[in-house]
Amino acid sequence: MSAESAGSQSSGNPVGVDPDRIPVEEFVPAEVAELDLYQKREKIYTRKIEGFFQRIRTLTGWPLLMGYFLLPWLQWDDRQAVLFDLPARQFHVLGITFWPQDLSMLAWVLIIAAFMLFAVTNFAGRVWCGFSCPQTVWTSIFMWIEQKVEGSRNQRIKLDAAPYTASKFAKKFVKHSMWLAVAFYTGFTFVGYFTPILDLSYDFFTLSVNLWAVFWIGFFTLATYGNAGYLREQVCLYMCPYARFQSAMFDPNTLIISYDPKRGEQRGSRKRNEKSADVGLGDCIDCQLCVQVCPTGIDIRDGLQYQCIGCALCVDACDSVMEKMDYPKGLISYTTENALNGQPSQIFRPRLLAYILAVVVMCGLLAYRIIDRETIEVSVLRDRQALYYQNEQGAIDNRFTLKVANKTQANHRYQLSVSAPYPVDIIGSVEFQILSGEVVDIPITLRLNAQQQVHGSFNIEFRAQRLDAENDIVSHESRFFAPAE
Repeated sequence: MSAESAGSQSSGNPVGVDPDRIPVEEFVPAEVAELDLYQKREKIYTRKIEGFFQRIRTLTGWPLLMGYFLLPWLQWDDRQAVLFDLPARQFHVLGITFWPQDLSMLAWVLIIAAFMLFAVTNFAGRVWCGFSCPQTVWTSIFMWIEQKVEGSRNQRIKLDAAPYTASKFAKKFVKHSMWLAVAFYTGFTFVGYFTPILDLSYDFFTLSVNLWAVFWIGFFTLATYGNAGYLREQVCLYMCPYARFQSAMFDPNTLIISYDPKRGEQRGSRKRNEKSADVGLGDCIDCQLCVQVCPTGIDIRDGLQYQCIGCALCVDACDSVMEKMDYPKGLISYTTENALNGQPSQIFRPRLLAYILAVVVMCGLLAYRIIDRETIEVSVLRDRQALYYQNEQGAIDNRFTLKVANKTQANHRYQLSVSAPYPVDIIGSVEFQILSGEVVDIPITLRLNAQQQVHGSFNIEFRAQRLDAENDIVSHESRFFAPAE
């Protein structure tokens, strides 16, 4: 062994390593090293809380819920008020019947809804998710059932950790039975929007229901049961795209639920009557109540997170604690980034005004489109066997089939006329009746007398007029063919 190597070993330095060099080791942050994308979901046990914003959630969620369940049962002129009759290709919404040709209006409705969502999000964050989203409303119902059957948060935690007994089995059975009942009625109602719900009810309970109806009722029953009963926050966190692109609509003036660290830190427990300044702490007593009531299981004190659905449960929870401690409310509140930084907040800003203006304009255009929509639809099909027929007297006949649709919800009589640059006679009935929602085929022959001496073709216009409404006229252009020179 050389003296150099012996000296290195005796000094504690490895062979070949410069003793003046600082050893560098690979550093992996703990939060990165422990991240497991396939980790098992931890069940969230939420705590029940009452408060101002929860009363608002009741006022916004329940009307939408009751509207969903009751709307198919309403009748309008001896017809289901809202019925999407796919086999007949008719969509009845109150007193208006829409046809496949009117589906462009559906695009208008979807675009308007999107811009309304953008405007609301830019102004008040994810209030739609927290107060009126169907996933939130149905999950709240399932959670309410769970609390009623299995008890408070601590009781549910103990129940799940305990071994199965007759009492535990009975509670689980009752809970899941009630979940399935709500899920079944949800699926049944959804199918009732596409099949007359009165007929569906009669057929279902007489065991004569269509198998496809049974399939879709079962499908939406299981979907509701799974989404609201088991997936819950997973739908909001991983399945709903809204959580991912919401930040694109936020700005420093957007109302968001935030914790005020300047007021809350340092956290720490204290007696009820002790003031924060007396104990050298902030107003946050670190009770964890804001975490226990959160349906997505986040700690709002860590800052704004995409998992936050804006339900304000943490706001009501924190306000209840502040009230008991005799501290000012608002440690967690709806506020803006500018307000947290001590800067003035601006309510009406250019992007929000642009969203509102776009919604107003599109609503006006859609209303005009609905009011001005044609109640009669006429399409013209030519005879495919020949362009024209010539009889012994030299008269020229063109044969057509008119498809006339009555898009109103009442029976009407119509009169047919033809406008052309040359006199043509209509061979066939010029008056006919069409029932509500009916489409009829009307064979029509147009005859041009031989004395006209017309060669080639010319434009013609079919007109259908409702006899009880002089201004209700619809026209369709076609061409009349005669022999060439």
